[in-house]
Amino acid sequence: MIVIDGSQGEGGGQIFRTALTLAMCNGETVRIENIRAGRAKPGLLRQHLTCLRAAQAICNAQVSGDKLGSQKVTFTPGSVQPGEYRFAVGSAGSTTLVFQTVFLPLALSRGESELYLEGGTHNDMAPSVDFINHSFLPVLAELGWATELELERYGFYPSGGGAWRVRIHPAGTIRALALAQRGEISEQRAVAVSANIPAHVTARELEQVHKRCYWPKADLQQKLVRSIGPGNIVSLRLKMPELTAVFEASGAKAITAERVAGKAIKAMRNYLSSDAVVCEHLADQLILPLVLGQGGHFTTLELSQHLRTNIDVVKQLTGANIGLKQLAKHCWQVNVEPLDKQDFKPLA
Repeated sequence: MIVIDGSQGEGGGQIFRTALTLAMCNGETVRIENIRAGRAKPGLLRQHLTCLRAAQAICNAQVSGDKLGSQKVTFTPGSVQPGEYRFAVGSAGSTTLVFQTVFLPLALSRGESELYLEGGTHNDMAPSVDFINHSFLPVLAELGWATELELERYGFYPSGGGAWRVRIHPAGTIRALALAQRGEISEQRAVAVSANIPAHVTARELEQVHKRCYWPKADLQQKLVRSIGPGNIVSLRLKMPELTAVFEASGAKAITAERVAGKAIKAMRNYLSSDAVVCEHLADQLILPLVLGQGGHFTTLELSQHLRTNIDVVKQLTGANIGLKQLAKHCWQVNVEPLDKQDFKPLA
């Protein structure tokens, strides 16, 4: 059994999810203590409990501590079984984080799977379904991890109620990642999405992008969608040869449309002012696929505490050699060496 301290580093839920994913892939019992100790409400919230129960369902795991507010969980995985699964968060908690917990074990299980996920799809505290679909999954597809995603209903914070499905194909021949140079931007698009709020909000957000970024109107898209509650998100997308960088900001009460758009614009400009290829949020999400695949390297912006903590947990659980090298003031290289299969044997 490996014991992981959930209070280390940034002390959030990613420590818990990473431990579950690697436990399933390695077939080894893990105990996570002090779960989310760094948060105002420590312990398991609904989305974390859904991650745990989803992991339990796909591998018939033995679990202790599976209740709301629990700060200690012991997880003993069985064999991962591909198939059709349906998981509901029961709140606006992030469904994308549930997906990321079970995605790699299912992809490595040598059978096709389909997930139907219900709950939150778009909020500021997790990657949106659009980020997963337009940024994360295309990079993985280039490496040999194939999926197909369909968004059925939007679920904004705090009402939730969203739904989407994703088909996960068995991992094929996995390739190493090499993202060292950004390349030219071939396409740019601003998408402003809203539900149950006045249409002028998204129109003003797009106008702000037009004025501040000088993007032509043809690159701006307004989407008025259905959802059980009100919600709004701005997504700026830059398509380059190796990936699409996505920068998002969610609307909220008492925050003007101009400020929402401005937040996404600021994140995009910070990225463009550096030499990095991978944005801050995608960098977090690439570590596990590289560790469980053929490794690789990429450049990113300043290393967030979130990324550093995830790397530390991965090292504890796998012994992976993950190198960090600063190349410039706002550019770092992350190098992940392939695991020694003698010591760590993922399902593939």
